[in-house]
Amino acid sequence: MTHQNSFCKSEHLCGEKRITRLYTQGEAFIAYPLRVVYLAEHKRDDESSYVLVSVPKKRFKRAVKRNRLKRLMREAYRLNKHILIEKLAEKQMQIHIAFNYVSDDELDFVSVEKKMILALQKLVDKIELL
Repeated sequence: MTHQNSFCKSEHLCGEKRITRLYTQGEAFIAYPLRVVYLAEHKRDDESSYVLVSVPKKRFKRAVKRNRLKRLMREAYRLNKHILIEKLAEKQMQIHIAFNYVSDDELDFVSVEKKMILALQKLVDKIELL
């Protein structure tokens, strides 16, 4: 298990097959400006969550802005992931999540973090129902 407030490489969702599976079989909801796609399943390996963060080039042409938003989203997740991790451990589940930024406006960290907490809370509620 990883350290509580870290977001190491093993938690990153990568691999074309896994990402395709998430987007085809997963469910989605919006916690504006974040669109969250998730796929929860029974625990298969030691990591309990796999996360992907994306900001579309269509909305933000400049890589600097895209990278900044991705960094803010990753940091907001890293600081608040304990909300989700505790529930997953309790239910013996793992989850694949994609956080897609859907707003045309560039938000500050406080706003992004507030929405990330809301999104994680919604995920906990949905896991509760499984």
